[in-house]
Amino acid sequence: MSENNEKLKIEKIKKPLNINIGLIFFLVILIYIIICVVMYFSSKHITGYEVKTGSLSVSNVYEGIALRDEIIIDSGTAGYVNYFATEGEKVGYNNLVCCVDETGALQDYMIKNSGDGTNTLTEKDLSEIKNEMVNFSTSYDPKDFMQTYEFKYAIQGDVLKFSNRNLLNSLEDIKAQSSLMTLCNSPKSGVVVYTIDGFEKKTPTEINKEWFDKSKYEDGKIQLINNAIVAPGDPLYKLTGNERWSIIISVDEERYNELIEEGYVKVKFLKNQFESWAKVEGVDGTDDGHYIKLSFTNSMISFVTDRFITIELLTAAETGLKIPNSAIVEKSFFLVPESYITKGGKNGDDGVLRETYNEDGTMVPEFVATSIYSNADGEVYLDDSSLRLGDRIDMPDSEQTYVISKSATLIGVYNINKGYADFKQIQILNQNEEYSIVQSNTQYGLVPYDYIVLDASSVDTDEFIYE
Repeated sequence: MSENNEKLKIEKIKKPLNINIGLIFFLVILIYIIICVVMYFSSKHITGYEVKTGSLSVSNVYEGIALRDEIIIDSGTAGYVNYFATEGEKVGYNNLVCCVDETGALQDYMIKNSGDGTNTLTEKDLSEIKNEMVNFSTSYDPKDFMQTYEFKYAIQGDVLKFSNRNLLNSLEDIKAQSSLMTLCNSPKSGVVVYTIDGFEKKTPTEINKEWFDKSKYEDGKIQLINNAIVAPGDPLYKLTGNERWSIIISVDEERYNELIEEGYVKVKFLKNQFESWAKVEGVDGTDDGHYIKLSFTNSMISFVTDRFITIELLTAAETGLKIPNSAIVEKSFFLVPESYITKGGKNGDDGVLRETYNEDGTMVPEFVATSIYSNADGEVYLDDSSLRLGDRIDMPDSEQTYVISKSATLIGVYNINKGYADFKQIQILNQNEEYSIVQSNTQYGLVPYDYIVLDASSVDTDEFIYE
């Protein structure tokens, strides 16, 4: 078999190119997503805010201290005190309020006759007690347990009034049997109160922050109880006979000035929702606090047993466009006499005629379009981006000129209705820590449903906003 010396030539067969369309689409989408993510993190994030009409939420609820014309009636003898007038009841001159029994004969008489049916409560009596219970239930505050004791004493006072109603008819007979019983009649007409708290002789000029410490107040309060033993000079009851009374509240300096300016304010008493007008006066206390005295000429008897009274001041709420304080910015502008403003350009824009010079030194007036942001006292506020300090401008149809040299600032926000940050002046009517109420529909200001930049520090004037 003969050998074949020819060399065999081996060639590699080329495979046809297979294009995967799905992979190409995936790569394109992936690249697009990466570009979007990079652009998102590298661009500014501007948050808009829609302007709407509203008012500020100002806290007008205060807990004040009531001051009245109060006198304390002391006991002239020692013995057991028995009350016949209900707390909060108005008594006339020389009316019987209580008696001091040195021997306890009155108490023995009450025990002896307790089972004869003379002290049975009527339907009217039961209704009065039910009203006391309902009032306590609706106003009860679990943080103020002293209300429970006050309710207890009020019920005791009602029961005392009912039980002593028939006892009064026999009081003269009992007194005839025991000469050691002193009847205590009212020295003047007024409302009877059986609580002594140390505020009876205080005046508004003595006020300080310690007055509002309720824990100290409760420690110093004395509740006068029926059938208790009293000594000569001990207080029997308190009498309030003047309908002129006042409530002292503590406020901050700004609120102090606002209330003083109003002079009179409408007050709602949260205890019974009663409303009344009060005269407003400033009070200089013994510390650096700001205190307001609200004077009344009625409704004293409704709150005669209350020293601390919660009230709401029904002042007129300022209404306008409500915007967040973070949107407010202060910007500088050039001040130019209004007579130098003219119209020009293709669209008849507002602007000024600025003096410029050709290469040969000839002066030529150049129209420079500029926005007007405010107008006051014959001068207009012009944007300083297209003009420079020291520019000379001409008055239209006159030979008079003016050198730009004055500047001033305006308070405003950035309006983004047109897609860029356009400064708009605002007039603030009222303000708190978070929001401001600004005047609506002013010549160079905002209108309802405008969109503004929420954070004014995040943009510059005329900067385009990309959503």
